[in-house]
Amino acid sequence: MKNALFISVRTGSSRLPNKAILKINNRASIEYLIERLKDNTFADQIVLCTTELSQDDILCEIAKKNGIKHFRGSSEDKLQRWLDASTYFKIERFVNVDGDDLFFDAPLADLCFKTLLDSNADFIDGSGFYNDVYGVKVNALKKVCETKNTDDTEFVKSFFTESGIFNCKKLNNVPKIYHKKNIRMTLDYEEDLLFFKEVINSLKENKEYLDFSKIINFLVDNPEVININWYREQNWKDNQKKIIEQQSNYFEKKGK
Repeated sequence: MKNALFISVRTGSSRLPNKAILKINNRASIEYLIERLKDNTFADQIVLCTTELSQDDILCEIAKKNGIKHFRGSSEDKLQRWLDASTYFKIERFVNVDGDDLFFDAPLADLCFKTLLDSNADFIDGSGFYNDVYGVKVNALKKVCETKNTDDTEFVKSFFTESGIFNCKKLNNVPKIYHKKNIRMTLDYEEDLLFFKEVINSLKENKEYLDFSKIINFLVDNPEVININWYREQNWKDNQKKIIEQQSNYFEKKGK
């Protein structure tokens, strides 16, 4: 039984172009996430899942450089990309982490894996924390891909939670340190990049200093760093709301 950590990432982004390869101290931003995920204890392998577009060649090179696998699939349909990657690597279940979550903490992925393994759930919903995390059984993903009639799957959760046929479980007993407060830890805007640079430079870029609790403590002690990008949270929420409304219309039509 193979477990994998999927990093969903591509260079195409309308809000912050090429955000995954923007440099922080001569390292691509995505490399900080890759390094952090290596601390997980459940995954047999880490797979960077990107597109077949030539502009994403560089992401595959970064994956090789950092000693992880990569897979290239659909540029528009994230769910199909996941399924094709699972088939290729013979994966039975995986936990997904978005490539713009540079400070994602591996123990949160471990908790998602443990919940998926200990329950009979098809899908683990780990949204609402500093960084969203989802656990997926590939058999459930196959059913989704067989029944959906859209390639617009950027917001993946609804395809499991709104179908009415899957056992979906909310990620519970999550340590308080991961519960989101007034701190934004996602790379979507220029201000987010400035935020990550400030934290990394202040904590000396050493892995020891990038312990998640130390990141939180540093930010609590330095609210001016939080303020670098916090006001962008509303822009992000507005964008998410549009996506959710679009998908709600899809499921309403599909149910008729």
